[in-house]
Amino acid sequence: MNRIARSCFRLLCCSAVLLLCCSFPALAQTAPDGNAHPEAQPIAREAAELPSPFGEPLPIGSSPSIAEKHAFASKLDLEPLRSLAVWHDGRVKVLDTLGRETVLKLTGKRRYFDIVPTDGAIVDISGLPSGAGKKLNYDPVFTLLDLVIDPAYYYDRPLLTVDYLPLRRVFLETAFPKSDGVAERWLKLQRISPRMVNDSGKKIAEEYFAEAPYREALSRLDQQLEMWRLSKANIVLVAPDSADKPWLHLSQLPPDSPARAAAAKLGAAWRELDATKANAAIAALASELPKIGAEQYPTSRRSLELAYNRSNAFEWGMWAYFLTFLALVLGFGTGRTWLLKTGVVLLVVAIGLHTFGFVTRCLIAERFAIQNQFESMTGLSLFAAVVGFVILIFKRQYLFGAAAAGVGFLVLITATQTAIPGQSIEREAAILNTSILLKYHVTTVLVSYGLISLGFIISSFYLVTHYAAKFRAASSATVVAQVALGSAGSPTVTVNEPPAEFSPARQKTLDELDTAQMTVLQLAFWTLGVGILLGAWWADHSWGRWWAFDPKETWALITWIVYLIVIHLRFTTGRNKALVTAWLSVIGFIVMLWTYFGVNLLLPGLHAYA
Repeated sequence: MNRIARSCFRLLCCSAVLLLCCSFPALAQTAPDGNAHPEAQPIAREAAELPSPFGEPLPIGSSPSIAEKHAFASKLDLEPLRSLAVWHDGRVKVLDTLGRETVLKLTGKRRYFDIVPTDGAIVDISGLPSGAGKKLNYDPVFTLLDLVIDPAYYYDRPLLTVDYLPLRRVFLETAFPKSDGVAERWLKLQRISPRMVNDSGKKIAEEYFAEAPYREALSRLDQQLEMWRLSKANIVLVAPDSADKPWLHLSQLPPDSPARAAAAKLGAAWRELDATKANAAIAALASELPKIGAEQYPTSRRSLELAYNRSNAFEWGMWAYFLTFLALVLGFGTGRTWLLKTGVVLLVVAIGLHTFGFVTRCLIAERFAIQNQFESMTGLSLFAAVVGFVILIFKRQYLFGAAAAGVGFLVLITATQTAIPGQSIEREAAILNTSILLKYHVTTVLVSYGLISLGFIISSFYLVTHYAAKFRAASSATVVAQVALGSAGSPTVTVNEPPAEFSPARQKTLDELDTAQMTVLQLAFWTLGVGILLGAWWADHSWGRWWAFDPKETWALITWIVYLIVIHLRFTTGRNKALVTAWLSVIGFIVMLWTYFGVNLLLPGLHAYA
């Protein structure tokens, strides 16, 4: 690196440090009103005191056995109910969505399951098999209705997930003080029963509430217990006759209403485990409810949301990206044309699935779905994949497709398989609806982050190729010293010269990778710069100021400075500029991850909603 490059590098580093220091005062800034997402309301408070439209539930201790419950569930036809519209947590959704969300929040799993003994195992005092067991899964819509009609069934069953292990252990050791084996079996389920919370929750809360992790876990557990007790409040299935009126709870219909009568019959048949009568009542209820407030009752949106739920487009797209990545990398490494063509076809399939999931979510939410962590991740990976595919088509370089697939897989597996906030379709923060500039600003920044991710994957290819070639060259380079006595008695040493550092083929590959990484990184540089400027413009509209040295703003600028260094060094660095670029790309990606995740989690400020 020459003198000019070193000077510029120091200047830019000093600028970054100065910006970082300026960001600290922003930590004390109070976020303006409307900056946070509306608080989730898993229970419809206004309907909490209303009776269950399905009649009085069975008392505790009189519920059917696991075998009887599962046999009844297997005979039900829940399809007519699945697409019924329900008002919940600020929006109209389908009953299938409410069931999925309820089960996930209660159990931490996508489906509730019971465990029955197999291979001669017996059920111990805890209700779980003492040996081998088999899972009996239930449809989320069945579990939702069962929580309303027969909540007592779950009183002694592992229903409530406790993700904080020390708290879960405290509850189980309290419930089973003299039976370590039983406690360990429950511990693996990651769930406890409502009875355990009722019996010892108050005492445990008094003892551990002062510690923040326990306090947060107990707060979530209290909300889950309320969901178990008051799931009946969420049966807000009656559409109003005009848009300015609220949806009604099913029990608010007159007793002689056909829908109300069908609900009562369904509850009675459910408690009697009469699947034939229950299916007839289900069909009647599904037929009558859309007739009420027909002008306000959603039609095509219900089918769209059901298709979104059933398709699992993001997960299928994730695996399609994975197969694409394997095919293109193997094809690039082996030169097999059929692998490359297969990879391109798979990439089209992956992008198609990804696009379907993203677009349908936008239509269901009735907004551009980029306004929480989950949505921004699915949007970021989609934009990156599309850009990578477009560059692949125009430049005919399959590496761009492999990089696009790598970004799509890594981002989607993080978004779908971890507890990333925002997986459920929720209401937006008020601040996010102040100007259309938001869509341009956030979309542009997400595109730049996608390009940075693409650049990171390509630069990783470069680094692996570069150092693998150097290692191979070092291993194959032999220096053989032949020592012999000459006529004068002096030793003669002959040294074989090592081969060239890289073969022509390997050097060509490195040159192609370098061209690819620079193409993407230059796009990332300009796109992020435009996104920051659009953000400043939007901030002026929303907050009345262009720049506030908020941590998010400051770190976005620091990220941009890293890529300014990358672009600058390409013009001032001589030897090894491709290698320097690759390492700076890795550094820039790490800084971007901090800007994208770390700032949100650890440096709260004006971007609290992000």
